[in-house]
Amino acid sequence: MCRWLAYSGTPVLLDTILYRPTHSLIDQSRFARLGLETTNGDGFGVGWYTNESSTPALLRDVGPAWNNRNLRELADHVRSPLFFAHIRASTGTAVQQSNCHPFRYGRWMFMHNGAITGFHLMRRDLILLIDPSLFAHLEGTTDSEVMFYLALTYGLDRDPPSAVARMAGEVERVGREHGVEFPLQMTLAITEGEHLWAFRYSTERASRSLFYGSRVEDLRGLHPDVSFLRDISPETRLIVSEPLDNLPGAWNEVPESSYRFVRPGSDELHPFAPAPA
Repeated sequence: MCRWLAYSGTPVLLDTILYRPTHSLIDQSRFARLGLETTNGDGFGVGWYTNESSTPALLRDVGPAWNNRNLRELADHVRSPLFFAHIRASTGTAVQQSNCHPFRYGRWMFMHNGAITGFHLMRRDLILLIDPSLFAHLEGTTDSEVMFYLALTYGLDRDPPSAVARMAGEVERVGREHGVEFPLQMTLAITEGEHLWAFRYSTERASRSLFYGSRVEDLRGLHPDVSFLRDISPETRLIVSEPLDNLPGAWNEVPESSYRFVRPGSDELHPFAPAPA
């Protein structure tokens, strides 16, 4: 599987989140604690937004994140209010740049940890469900990218939770047609540059780990000596596959079969279930 993080809030250097924490995403690329694989070295990706453009920039590569000089250089110089970062452990598809997360379409960005079980059986049927106008933008061979384009097909730009629910419903329907008992395993993040949605769901109801950071005001009270907390706004949020440090009270598990909606002013936690397309 994979590890990922999503950051939203005060513009910070990517280095602040990617490298500096004691159990940073870069550390997790070698020593993940909660994933199926300890090592996530089958590529990485970072996608970020700036005030100069409504579409995100991407850096993706097929090597491991822990020794990539371009990523280290970028992290020291790029400041962003919203970014995704992902380290990959392939579930069987090729290690190539077009298979690295995050995926981008227009202003939208998507990344995923998990798998469609039996994807090799279902791939043709699922791809044929993608809107023809989107098909030419499909570049890689992963189940994750197919999930993204199915969500786009089902109205991601109008109602992201509904689009993801319909995508999940179709994956499960097609999977069961092929005799797959538990077709879907997903923790995924989606953004259009202003809002952030993070989903945790699996057909088996045994989803991969996902956590969200506690409110900045609460953390300041618990840890007044942590300088990072003094420099960020109360709107700052982190969602991660596994905690970046061991600060007591800093991390909360996203409940099974739910999604977290992050927007300026408030966060919301909602139940999640697949829906018919």
